[in-house]
Amino acid sequence: MRNDIPDKRAETDESQADLAAAVGVTRQTINAIERERYDPSLELAFALADHFDCRIEDVFEPDD
Repeated sequence: MRNDIPDKRAETDESQADLAAAVGVTRQTINAIERERYDPSLELAFALADHFDCRIEDVFEPDD
């Protein structure tokens, strides 16, 4: 699943560790999601979208 998390983090000047702490996961989980090696649970995907104050569709895009 493609995502815009690195861009969203850059907009808010957050590190992976900062984002991970804010949504209750490890930095390694955020890294794996950003590198598209791990698809987050629906709960985590919504938490990330909520953290960035946007819709889930603005953060994640399914693979073709």
